[in-house]
Amino acid sequence: MLYDYFQNITFANVWVLPFLIMLPVIVWLRYTTLGKIKSTLTLSTVQGINYRTAKNYLVHVPFWLRLLVLACLLLALARPQIRNVQSRNKGEGIDIVLCIDVSGSMLSQDFAPNRLEAAKSVAVDFVKSRPVDRFALVTFSGESFTLSPLTTNHEVVLQQIKSLKSGMLQDGTLIGEGLAKSVERLSSVGSAKSKVVILLTDGKEEAPDTRIIDPLTALQIAKVKGVKVYTVGMAGDPMAQRYTQNFTRTSNLDDALLQRMARETGGAYFKARDKEGLEVIYSQIDRLEKSSFERITKTRVEEQFMYLLLAALFFLFLEVILRYTYLRSFP
Repeated sequence: MLYDYFQNITFANVWVLPFLIMLPVIVWLRYTTLGKIKSTLTLSTVQGINYRTAKNYLVHVPFWLRLLVLACLLLALARPQIRNVQSRNKGEGIDIVLCIDVSGSMLSQDFAPNRLEAAKSVAVDFVKSRPVDRFALVTFSGESFTLSPLTTNHEVVLQQIKSLKSGMLQDGTLIGEGLAKSVERLSSVGSAKSKVVILLTDGKEEAPDTRIIDPLTALQIAKVKGVKVYTVGMAGDPMAQRYTQNFTRTSNLDDALLQRMARETGGAYFKARDKEGLEVIYSQIDRLEKSSFERITKTRVEEQFMYLLLAALFFLFLEVILRYTYLRSFP
């Protein structure tokens, strides 16, 4: 705790600190000249008077106290301070839902190390780059699920993104239900200047008998609610897939559906061939969806020199008391 305290100390008048070198010089002068200024008395013997008392051991204490006074005064002149810098972001953000496919095909290794891990990594960077936006996280495969509702607590969202795993939900690819769940998240909490869904998938709709909402119905809901949809298709290089352990045909990607979702809601469709391409796509979305904010920084300075002045007064008082009472000497 004491170490952390001194780690945060800065000095406003740093130029005073070099004068502290005077202190060891004063000590050196004191002990080199001490013997020369003492008076001497020649005696035939010291038998009977050669004994030491507590005063003999404390005789130099006033000198050291005076030195501490000088050190405290010099440090006080240097003005030690503790600076607390506080920053906060103020502005109008955007409500964004990250809708991510977690089906088994997302484990394909045509992206390094696989599609899902690449998608997670880029999504984390995207969230960190937008400090005032509200984010939600929806996953889908054979069903859809909200992992995080809309929140400004980005740490919660980041932890949920990092925890994504394939197999969390029933396998399949229900793009429609993923989009519908995302629109529901945006419609259930307040209103923002802009509402955006970034839907990322590597497949096409594979509907089991339990499907509730098809993609075109979900698209109509998004249009009615005024939600802009950016769709991202992950389709790695087919040549690279030959050498991966988890092989998935990229022809499963439903480009026509993803393009229609983006076009009719005012968004855009992107296709990523590798992780670097995915990063470029998210940076393009970042430029297209701008939130207005300003960062307000406040610096609070706590002066610490008063403690040093009080210490100097204490040492000076103690030195005077000792010098003129217990350690008083007569010439």
